[in-house]
Amino acid sequence: MKVIFKTSYDNDIDLHEDWWDRGKMIALVAVMAVLPFVLGEYYLAEITNTLIWSLAGMGLMLLVGHTGQASLGHAAFLAIGAYTDAALMNIGVPWIVAFPLAGIAAGIFGAIVAIPAVRMSGIYLAIATLALFVIVEELIIVAEPITGGVGGIFAPSINIFGIDFDRYASLNNFYWLCLGVVVLVTWLYANLMRSSTGRSFLAVRDSEVSARALGINVTRTRSLAFGLSCAMTGLAGALMGHYITFFNYELFSIFISINLLLVVTIGGLGFIQGAFFGAILITAVPQLISILRDSMMSNLGIDLSMPGLDTLIFSGILIGFIIYEPTGLYGRWLKIRVWFELFPLARRDMFRRQKTYLKTERMK
Repeated sequence: MKVIFKTSYDNDIDLHEDWWDRGKMIALVAVMAVLPFVLGEYYLAEITNTLIWSLAGMGLMLLVGHTGQASLGHAAFLAIGAYTDAALMNIGVPWIVAFPLAGIAAGIFGAIVAIPAVRMSGIYLAIATLALFVIVEELIIVAEPITGGVGGIFAPSINIFGIDFDRYASLNNFYWLCLGVVVLVTWLYANLMRSSTGRSFLAVRDSEVSARALGINVTRTRSLAFGLSCAMTGLAGALMGHYITFFNYELFSIFISINLLLVVTIGGLGFIQGAFFGAILITAVPQLISILRDSMMSNLGIDLSMPGLDTLIFSGILIGFIIYEPTGLYGRWLKIRVWFELFPLARRDMFRRQKTYLKTERMK
């Protein structure tokens, strides 16, 4: 087990516990940056899609995993971000301005809606966000001069200082752009959770009664979390619009909201890394199932082309994770890492669940 010897208070507020941890993050980003030179367009496009889903997952993770608020309507904020970004660019606003405005628009809309919505909790809040999704869907159809209505809208190609970031013509540049946005948002998110604001999110999640006793304005904290969550999701929606290029309201269906909820749940609630693990599962597993199915049909002659088979297998995998590993993929990784760190002193029941008052004190 590694022991960190701290010689300054700066060690306590540093985002990384030591240079080894910081070096691993730098190496990971460096490996991701060189992928366009070693991968084909198909795999690079899939990884780009995974990065966009990771960004959307971080938005929902802030709300569900770190503030304890349920949402079934986050696809609405993906739509707001995508339509705002595309509409602004269609009237001549450069992407470097339209992109942050898309996130701000989604965040402001989420914060306004959150004022009455966050006074609810549990299933009632989930139903309220689901109703919000239906309202936004209808507004998109009604605002046809801006959104294109049922016909849809075209997301123009991104051009920054003369450099093209088109999804099809310059996939490498578009991938690097998405990677840069995800790295920046992740860094800001991680630092937010170490601030007093982030700790107030955790306090509200663990116990609203205790948070009020500590002087935290629970309603304002939950509204702020809702707004920031929607802003991050709106940024992901803007990138998703450019990834799809041409889209309408049907792209942002209720199934997108359910998949986002699965991303944070299967990935690992309460961990930023869980958004990435969940996004990899959501985007890669269906493709893997499809490849294996085609391989069995061509090599073994087994016909597995029955409708809905991919969805059935994928759903079974997700149900298995929910039943047997509720802490998600990142929770399982933490257990494996701790087991190796304590070997041969690790006990079989060291991860047995215990009932405690605060969620942050529970051993899983």
